[in-house]
Amino acid sequence: MRQAQGTPPAAIGLGLILIGALGLIVIDAAAGKSPLLPPSPSMSKWLMGLGSTLEYHLFLICLLIFTGAYAGLVAYSRRVAPRVAIALICVLTAMVMVAPVLISTDVFSYIAYAKMVGHGINPYVHGPVAIFNDPIYKYVGGDWLTATTAYGPLYTLISLAAAPFGLIASVWVMKAEALISIAATLAFTWRCCRQLGINPVPGLIVVGANPLWLIYGFGGAHNDLVMMAFVMGAVTLMLDRKEASAGVTVIAGTFVKATAVALLPFMLVSRRSPRLLIGAAAAAVVGVGLGYAFFGAHGADLFEVLSRDSSYVSSDGFPTIFAHFLGKPGIFPIDHTLLKGLLALIVLYLLWRTWRGYSWIAASGWALLAIAATSPWLLAWYTLWGLPLGIVSRERRLVIAVLALQALYIVHQLSPLFSVAAVKV
Repeated sequence: MRQAQGTPPAAIGLGLILIGALGLIVIDAAAGKSPLLPPSPSMSKWLMGLGSTLEYHLFLICLLIFTGAYAGLVAYSRRVAPRVAIALICVLTAMVMVAPVLISTDVFSYIAYAKMVGHGINPYVHGPVAIFNDPIYKYVGGDWLTATTAYGPLYTLISLAAAPFGLIASVWVMKAEALISIAATLAFTWRCCRQLGINPVPGLIVVGANPLWLIYGFGGAHNDLVMMAFVMGAVTLMLDRKEASAGVTVIAGTFVKATAVALLPFMLVSRRSPRLLIGAAAAAVVGVGLGYAFFGAHGADLFEVLSRDSSYVSSDGFPTIFAHFLGKPGIFPIDHTLLKGLLALIVLYLLWRTWRGYSWIAASGWALLAIAATSPWLLAWYTLWGLPLGIVSRERRLVIAVLALQALYIVHQLSPLFSVAAVKV
């Protein structure tokens, strides 16, 4: 990477460390047969032979190095030249783009649901098992073979772009959708910072070079990236005083993934704009109508999905980790109820503060962070939701809280590495 005027050599070095650590993950992942890779068609043949199998401990070491370099670069971010920051993010993103699918099987589920529509099967009624003869079926995660889609009808329609293609080409289409979403999210974040008089470079680095954003989120081509493009688009439109369009955009994001609806009450309480309400209501009517027209009553009921997903439990969820810390075997039904009550109290408090003049953007970010932190079903990419909002709102505490949550998640991921080291000692 070429050093731009004003960029400290240490920042350049940290950027190179990021590239090196990520490059090792990508090259070794291309060799296949790794516990970090879901069963996947061979997509990165041009990288095969450059590395060896990506072993679990090597991945954890690279993740630790990447995270440390990222933390250092964030500390230097105000002194990094814009062109250097943009070049770094482009290189890191391109590296993940050419890599095989990392960590998660979710992208194969997205494709399976799209292909189900192509076969005339409703993914809101049937699971991927309905197309067990399709080549994509054997790559769908075992937990989701009989599960109906958890995503909004707009995302299902967007993902139809992958339906006509063969196995490998369909994965590239989904990765391209994720890449476009990343570009849109970062562009909107940059524009919001410019409009508010904020240096956009730190925000670009904090979001675009984030290890969970790149390795886990983009590595798995997750549709949270698509949702975040709509979320940040809505924030941009609100700052432009285009309330009706902002209402349409945030509801569109909700019909990608229902979590995006968390922004709407804060937007309404802050602006109290009839145009915002009209835009959101009109978009909701159109979205429900499209969902019903294409997929029937199940396609129009987003809250059925939220209710179903809230019952799941993951080992990485902070409630589960906290329960283990207290000596409990896990989360019980009463804990789900208590967590929902805690989340409701947090949201009500944030709404009250927003009514009193607190930034609706920051309040939305805190709400998204609270949803992730209280969810028994926590996945790495959920921790990304509040990060761009913290940058744009100038709410440093929110950014620190999101990064702290991510740090705890990464430490939990790294625990096997430390356990092995302790045993060897």
